[in-house]
Amino acid sequence: MSVLTNFKKNKDFLICVDSDGCAMDTMNIKHIKCFGPCMIEEWNLKQWQDEILYSWNQVNLYTMTRGINRFKGLATALAEVNAKYTPIEGVVALVDWAEHAPELSNNAVEKMIPENPIFEKALNWSIRVNEKIEALPKEDIKPFEGVKEALEKLHEKCDVAVVSSANPEAVKAEWDRYGLTEHVDILCTQDMGSKAHCISELLKKGYRVNNVLMCGDAVGDMKAAASNGVLYYPICVNFENESWAKLVENAFPRFINSNYKGDYQNKVIDKFLDNLR
Repeated sequence: MSVLTNFKKNKDFLICVDSDGCAMDTMNIKHIKCFGPCMIEEWNLKQWQDEILYSWNQVNLYTMTRGINRFKGLATALAEVNAKYTPIEGVVALVDWAEHAPELSNNAVEKMIPENPIFEKALNWSIRVNEKIEALPKEDIKPFEGVKEALEKLHEKCDVAVVSSANPEAVKAEWDRYGLTEHVDILCTQDMGSKAHCISELLKKGYRVNNVLMCGDAVGDMKAAASNGVLYYPICVNFENESWAKLVENAFPRFINSNYKGDYQNKVIDKFLDNLR
């Protein structure tokens, strides 16, 4: 039985928290030092690396597509490379798969290898990314200021779920290292499906939609919440510490007292979107 199948609702309220770039200050270092450079290596793109890496970081860190699944990011980047710099064999198949596959993970991409050689390269790239992330200095992978204290406070009145598209081993290791998992009831990661799917499965445990709040740093997190009719609280890039403080001081009391939805939620979402434009 899966972790989601075994999970049971304990409290009336549920808070879902993304990991990379939301709770953990890991987005920049992972993309700048691991994701982009590993793509350059796997597809031998060093000739154009400055332009390609700039574009990778814009797509994955600093614009409305921040936080997209790694394979969606890869497909987007390789499609651009194919159009601007050099032919990428199989890129159309990768783009189509990344757009329509129900699961985007190493296991899912491995099953596609017989269909097209690009999937073997995509898997090699993803495995290498994980290896480079694992080799990053541990002191460089840490939560944002106030996250542990916030989770402890939220957990007093809410069930807490990590809902992340990162690989499960990395999420567990990072959250364990800083004692965050003691304030979490379930880890939902890349291997369990999309964020929207994980929220949907959690709702089946008996939570009312207005009693579920998704905290994230990317438009994809907001869309995952909206697709399930649950509430959304943004952690704004470059204002993460401030966002966590405001969650505890302002948003959380409103959420618990059922007056978060409406003007307040609209205001914080507008500020979040303006910050990414």
